[in-house]
Amino acid sequence: MTSSIVSSRQLTAADRVAEEYVDRLVELSPLMATQLGLPGREDEYDDFSPEGLAALSELRRDVLRRIGTVEIVDDVDRVTVEAMQERLGLEEEVHDAALDLASMNNLASPMQMIRDALDLMPTDTPEQVELLARRMRGIPRALEQWDESLHEAARRGRQPVLRQVLTCQEQARELAGEEGYFAGLGTLAKGDERLLRLVEDATSEARRGYAETVTRLDALSRIAVDRDPVGRETYELCSRIFLGTRIDLAETYAWGQEELARIKKQMGAVAELIRPGASPAEAAAILDEDPTYRLEGTQALQEWMQRTADAAVDALAEKHFDIPEPVRRIECCIAPTQSGGIYYTGPSDDFSRPGRMWWSVPKGVTSFGTWRELTTVYHEGVPGHHLQVGQTVFRSELLNRWRRLMAWTSGHGEGWALYAERLMEELGFMEDPGNRLGLLDGQSMRAARVVLDIGLHCGLEAPAEVGGGSWNYAKAWEFLNSHAQMAEGFLRFELDRYLGWPGQAPSYKIGERLWLQLRDEVRAREGAAFDLKRFHRQSLDIGGVGLDTLRKAILAQ
Repeated sequence: MTSSIVSSRQLTAADRVAEEYVDRLVELSPLMATQLGLPGREDEYDDFSPEGLAALSELRRDVLRRIGTVEIVDDVDRVTVEAMQERLGLEEEVHDAALDLASMNNLASPMQMIRDALDLMPTDTPEQVELLARRMRGIPRALEQWDESLHEAARRGRQPVLRQVLTCQEQARELAGEEGYFAGLGTLAKGDERLLRLVEDATSEARRGYAETVTRLDALSRIAVDRDPVGRETYELCSRIFLGTRIDLAETYAWGQEELARIKKQMGAVAELIRPGASPAEAAAILDEDPTYRLEGTQALQEWMQRTADAAVDALAEKHFDIPEPVRRIECCIAPTQSGGIYYTGPSDDFSRPGRMWWSVPKGVTSFGTWRELTTVYHEGVPGHHLQVGQTVFRSELLNRWRRLMAWTSGHGEGWALYAERLMEELGFMEDPGNRLGLLDGQSMRAARVVLDIGLHCGLEAPAEVGGGSWNYAKAWEFLNSHAQMAEGFLRFELDRYLGWPGQAPSYKIGERLWLQLRDEVRAREGAAFDLKRFHRQSLDIGGVGLDTLRKAILAQ
């Protein structure tokens, strides 16, 4: 089929349905508006109660009815219709299964979303600080609504999982504490006594909300189940949500173990370059002590992040990627939280708020090793998430707002970011043995969690290296710890994340696998005419759709 995508186009019926969906969704979800950088209701929270989730479901069902009847005029429309039907349809399956009501984990459930939204709010003017204060005053009610949904989920057979309850309870306790996140926000008032009183009153309310959450989670712990696996049926739905495709779980489980063996062999060869006879663990210890890779203090870390991200843009623009001018700006920030994660937030629709890479530094950590993290900067920055998200946001002449701002599938997005790491190796940016070991160590962890996540949640037999038989927490920890040269605190957090957010962590490595397969398929079809830069441009112009939709769209061009 010949593509009918052009450089500029008029809004079609499908575009109008998608645009109206964005408008109606941000009315129901002020947090989504904040995430997208859209104005309106900046001082409010979503309704996290069962009634609020039901309203979102009603909206999705209406949009699905409407998008199924539009006239399709070109290939852009075909992707929009297919992507909306796939994404919104799966969200309805999640709602019907009460999984949205039961959302609770250590990273991406309402409890974290409620606080995380504050990071995206500007605080440069008194008016902006007042908005932040008003939103913080809404935290107690938002958390109470989340609790209502958790109880409704339990009533419908989705009991909370004890491990996740206790993990969230500890996070809430820290947020409620006198030295937690909210304690330092008074500095935003910049000496304005009136504003200081507003902020202090708001932070007191926010801390009260999290303190009450500690108590409510204690009550939930008494009806929680001490069982981590979600079972195959639930896992298959979660996997489809995060990938946008249906995979053979048994085949993927076996592939993950093969991939681990391949990476382990490569790590051994690189360790030998660092010191003859060294194991990967010994090589990692050598690199940790090497001042060449050391940074002292968060300011040095932030400056290194920014310098490295900017250098990647300069090196890749024009030669390897078409990088639009607004996307050449990325801000690297130290996050106000201390969870230890590294993450990306996209630009606003008009790029007045740039894309940002955030590093959440654990409490007490002041020394950092760049050998592990160079690959992370490529993952979060360019050619990873920043290029992927920013390029899509930039395509306002081609894509409606839903496609640009809201179409996101983890297997597509995180798969691309892992693909970007590997691409930087292919392009010669990871030749230093230390940096290459960091790349491989990250790849090893991502492959390990394919095995761990699928095996534990679906009840498959554990590998012989952990004794075979049924998976449990102890075997999962032994397996993860043996395949990642990382700090125990970080890996414990990661393991809890996998147990409470099934299907998400494997989407990185599985997504990378599917991106590589798609590239190979296009290369084989085009032969000598294959152009890697064009393949990247065409792929990213489609936006963050599910992987089945992506593959179909690329092969139709």
